[in-house]
Amino acid sequence: ERFGTEKGIAGANFLVMGDDQRSALSGAEAAAEAIRTMRGVISGFAGGIVASGSKVGCKNYQFPMPASTNHQFCPTLKDRIADSLIPDGVRSVYEIVINGVDEPAIKNAMRAGIEAATGSPGVRYIGAANFGGKLGEYRFELHDLF
Repeated sequence: ERFGTEKGIAGANFLVMGDDQRSALSGAEAAAEAIRTMRGVISGFAGGIVASGSKVGCKNYQFPMPASTNHQFCPTLKDRIADSLIPDGVRSVYEIVINGVDEPAIKNAMRAGIEAATGSPGVRYIGAANFGGKLGEYRFELHDLF
């Protein structure tokens, strides 16, 4: 048996924001399950879900792939930082990161994941992070998916 590699796109993402941890996690799990069934994409984090919004780079640690919690999407910091992007009423955020073979595969997976997440009670908002362009040349605008 042989296998190889092929160029693709890594790091497409969307954020599932909910009333509380249970509702946001339920939405994220629904999204991950919908994406899991699709060809040409993978959501490589455990269970397909990142436990918080993430960002490229970190101040205090050196990892092979430096990433850390995205403070702007951290509900517990909402009232402590000036640049919080957490909408009112949101108390939990999970991130879905998608890698895929091409733009159509990723767009289809994002659309399916968002539709699944928004079908969960208590999911208030869907958002995304672009990391200031540090993650690559591709940008997937959520409004353009629908």
